[in-house]
Amino acid sequence: MAEPTDPQDDAPPAVAVIGMAARFPGADDVDAFWDNLAAGRESIRPVSDEEFLAAGGDPADLDDPSLVRMASVVEGIDRFDAGFFGYSPAEAAVVDPQQRLLLETAYHALEDAGRPDRFAAGMTGVYAGAGDSRYYPAHVHPRFAGQPGSVELVHAATSNSLGTLATRISYELGLTGPSVSLQTACSTALVALHSACQDLLDHRCDAAVAGAVSLNPSALLGYRHVPGGPFSPDGRCRAFAADAAGTSSGDGVGVVVLKRLEDALADGDRIRAVIRGTAVNNDGRRKVGFTAPSTAGQTEVILAAQAEADVDAGTIGLLEAHGTATRIGDPIEVTALTDAFRQSTDRRGFCALGSVKTNIGHLGAAAGIAGVVKAVLSLEHRQIPPSLHFDEPNPLIDFASGPFRVPTALEDWPAAEHPRRAAVSAFGIGGTNAHVILEEAPPVAPAAPRPAEDGRRQVLPLSARTAGALR
Repeated sequence: MAEPTDPQDDAPPAVAVIGMAARFPGADDVDAFWDNLAAGRESIRPVSDEEFLAAGGDPADLDDPSLVRMASVVEGIDRFDAGFFGYSPAEAAVVDPQQRLLLETAYHALEDAGRPDRFAAGMTGVYAGAGDSRYYPAHVHPRFAGQPGSVELVHAATSNSLGTLATRISYELGLTGPSVSLQTACSTALVALHSACQDLLDHRCDAAVAGAVSLNPSALLGYRHVPGGPFSPDGRCRAFAADAAGTSSGDGVGVVVLKRLEDALADGDRIRAVIRGTAVNNDGRRKVGFTAPSTAGQTEVILAAQAEADVDAGTIGLLEAHGTATRIGDPIEVTALTDAFRQSTDRRGFCALGSVKTNIGHLGAAAGIAGVVKAVLSLEHRQIPPSLHFDEPNPLIDFASGPFRVPTALEDWPAAEHPRRAAVSAFGIGGTNAHVILEEAPPVAPAAPRPAEDGRRQVLPLSARTAGALR
């Protein structure tokens, strides 16, 4: 089928990604994350005996063959710049690390988008999600359990509640737009992104912060493998492969800053990528059980996002899949993707299919933001990273006749008659599906050249909380 060459100027309203920050296993920022992706580096690592015991592990479990001592963790989740945000050390210690790291990452994302204080001057919304707090029951509640109804217990519970996740960011950074915390299991991050885009396009805010976090303070204790369960027997995630045997959990936090595309262009913002379309739906009862995936639901959400973006599936060069590496889940996902793509293209093997879970594990509520960050970086670098641990395809997936292929080495992403495009999927237990279509940033006219020594000053950006710290 012919592919449209639709220029960005003629496209429907869209949203610009103007800032981005993240911390993932093995990467303290997005640049380090890209280095890992491009190198095909896995950040899921073994847990030593010393680490296991220091985390509170039982010495008797060291020789348990069913205990998988592999972890994919963000280092330093116990560290927080309390003074920067005006917290005392004691107050900060009560707050869930998920809230602490998301707050810091939101500030870094706003820095990436420009001066953070300029977003407080307008209507900036916050849309955020997180996993359930594992910090509160293990580290906080026991300290206050004997004080039912006390101010201290109420404060501790509030500091670990999903309900205060977004509002903490709005308060600390002075953001006055809508402030919404949400949770839809593994699709949380993309649902937050979708909600932010919808409010921007409906002019409910002028800018938006969207992100998610998932941290497990007990990750170094590992997990017990259950045959036939969703978790890998060796901690590795082999998406779409013949030897796929399940996923493994990982930690991570990511945030993007968004504006309407026309506003970002008018304001001269640096545009990292463009969000052309998003969609969210639910499977309903069209599946065998509550936790099972649905081909129909996934196909419909993908088609809805493509319709919102007004793009032909044949123009999408990278598909960052949910890709949990289960023998049944992966074929269902590829079947749904193929059904959706076949509505507008008959091409074979043109779209790279990847899953960042092969690098960093399944980040739960933050899984979708990891996929979005990977897609944005791929568009910026014009390269497609490899998907790991793919030697032989899952025999239940017909790659030969479908639109997808799984890259196993870093690939250049050549230009075409249309902008480079990527799509990201996330599917939550319970059936809330989300899909996002991204496009490379519009070309920027090059600045006029000038002599190297013309006497003009160069801008060197610095950032600090106070004048004294800045000095």
